[in-house]
Amino acid sequence: MKYFTKVSLKLWLTLLAIVGIVGIGSQTNFLESSSHREAPMIMNDPLADNTDVYAFRNPTDPSRMVIIANYIPFQLPQAGPYYYNFGEEVMYDIHIKNNPNTKGDDIIYRFDFSKKNEDPTTFFNIRLGKENQKVTYNVMKSTDNGKSFTTILSNAVVPPPNQGPRSIESAVGLNSNYHQESLIEGIQRLPSGEKIFVGPVDDPFFIDVGAFFDLGNLRPNNAVDGLACKNVHTIALNIPITTLQKDGKHPDMAKNILDSDYIIGVWASASRPKITVREAGGKVNHNGPLVQVSRLGMPLTNEVIIPVGRKDEWNAATPYNEKEFEQYFTNPELSLYIDNTAFGDEIPQLGALPLQMNSLGKYDFRNNKAGLYPLLNTQAVKGTALDPALFGNYLLRPNAPRSVDILPIFNTGVPNLAPYQLATGKGGNPLAKGKPFINNFLPTFGDMLRVNMAVPVTQRNSPDFSRLGLVQAAVLGLTDPRFNKTSDMQFIPNMDGFPNGRRIEDDVVDIETMAVSGVVLAAIGLWYDDYVPGSPNPVTKDLLTVLTYPYDGVDTNDKPYLQGFPYVAQPWSGLEGSTCECGEQNGMSQMQNIQGMNLNVAPPDIMMKEVETYPNPASETTTIRYSLRDDTAVSMKVFDAAGRLVATPMSNRKLKAGMHEVKVDVSKFGNGIYYATMQNSDGKTQTVKIVVSK
Repeated sequence: MKYFTKVSLKLWLTLLAIVGIVGIGSQTNFLESSSHREAPMIMNDPLADNTDVYAFRNPTDPSRMVIIANYIPFQLPQAGPYYYNFGEEVMYDIHIKNNPNTKGDDIIYRFDFSKKNEDPTTFFNIRLGKENQKVTYNVMKSTDNGKSFTTILSNAVVPPPNQGPRSIESAVGLNSNYHQESLIEGIQRLPSGEKIFVGPVDDPFFIDVGAFFDLGNLRPNNAVDGLACKNVHTIALNIPITTLQKDGKHPDMAKNILDSDYIIGVWASASRPKITVREAGGKVNHNGPLVQVSRLGMPLTNEVIIPVGRKDEWNAATPYNEKEFEQYFTNPELSLYIDNTAFGDEIPQLGALPLQMNSLGKYDFRNNKAGLYPLLNTQAVKGTALDPALFGNYLLRPNAPRSVDILPIFNTGVPNLAPYQLATGKGGNPLAKGKPFINNFLPTFGDMLRVNMAVPVTQRNSPDFSRLGLVQAAVLGLTDPRFNKTSDMQFIPNMDGFPNGRRIEDDVVDIETMAVSGVVLAAIGLWYDDYVPGSPNPVTKDLLTVLTYPYDGVDTNDKPYLQGFPYVAQPWSGLEGSTCECGEQNGMSQMQNIQGMNLNVAPPDIMMKEVETYPNPASETTTIRYSLRDDTAVSMKVFDAAGRLVATPMSNRKLKAGMHEVKVDVSKFGNGIYYATMQNSDGKTQTVKIVVSK
């Protein structure tokens, strides 16, 4: 018996290929900071607060994985006299699960920190080559679920806060170069193969925080980036895949690009001693066993999925003991604000998104509806992941429709089994085998960031690279003739994107919001309601709405990422932070702010007045005006938001001290954010931001 109507794939894929380009171009963001002040108790303990976790295959050395855990949210760069840093009494752990047959974590990297005053006679943090509150750290590693630890790095130095050019570069400060000596030379190389960077960095994410938490009051035409000009502290690891793979295998030994043996789960936590005693004289003692106070795996879990009354409880749990939280994934609250039969009309910015209420004429995925549950124990699911002999009893639950998509995305990963394959090749039956595009299934049944290390890297300079991660991979697999002519397994660009791991460029908010709005269901053939069963074209208005929705209008980070490990961006300095005006285009003022104040140009108080781009936004050309303090040779390169070189307006041009201008042709640039980086003959750089709008 045929349970679904066949459709003519040839016609609708052709049409989808035409209109899909429109959908791909909308890569805006909506709730980018994934764990900033996410629970009542941790809000009062920022030193132990996880903000984001990332895990992605190293784009410049695919034999390695990069794992990043960020802590301490919303750091103001001008935080003197005592700047933010890791807590001495906090243990920061990065957890890796690589074997579903073992109990608990298979690898743990633990970081603990110590502080020292090198010159306690001054109130300054940095003076005359000495640093107060200087932080060092040790790294310990466990391979037996934390029963024992081995020290693998001792007394490594955390780079100082980027206080400003006088504190960092001048002789009365550290007489140093922040990028080279703090960032690059701060990378530790271990005999066991790991590379580690620990220190302050620019917060790599962006969100109109005020708008979203005003009950979803999004304002895409007047967005303010609430994280612009703010820093976090990062723990970044660059680890050989042979260290992470359960059998010590190199990725070249994988059976295929979705080999299940290469799947790992990653999460991070912070723990404190159970007892804190405050004594006279300003002394504090910490005693007792460690108690976990914060954790993070998948982004947005605690913000958007877990209700306020249980957020602190969730922070104290682990992925191995959180079964009772599954109910919040099977009927996610966010779905209620997309559903116009519930509260969608009250939050119109979210209510404008569709959700399948009558997919293929029978399947309702609104909260507490049946979803695919009526198919449990039927012949239709035999041999699929929904078969009770496999995972059907976990994925198909009464009155819990999102147990079939949202729950596995967060709590188990998604297997390379029907129905979790693209509609390409299914002939209209979403339960049939289709085109593989994901396999990060690791059955530990808890919140982790899961990633398949066998999936190839999508290079950041590829025209196919997209911040929409697996959503973009799905669109390409359905529409692009390079991939939609066969249902065979093949690499589709962005198969290495979220939720198969998480790259720092991935727009996790758009992806997760699209998922709650049913885009994953649509990708596997459970189309939106305005698709008429039997129609040759499921490319409907609802589908296009999801792909092209404007969201909150903040669509790029405030600094370009580094193109090598640790891949994040240099932290904002104290002087930059004090003058960073947030509130106009993507949180940045039209007077562009400077990344390093390093170009041997005018003093900071003059530079901010005289370095500018105009017009900005620009459509045809823009002029960058700058003042040089001394004679020097200057080069300029322009990069897009993904770090790709798009223009070289000048190369090693010898210039006299004084005011100069350079005109940049942007007529062939697409709409978006670009960065013009100037470099002098000493190798010092300075960057300004260009907005192109046509």
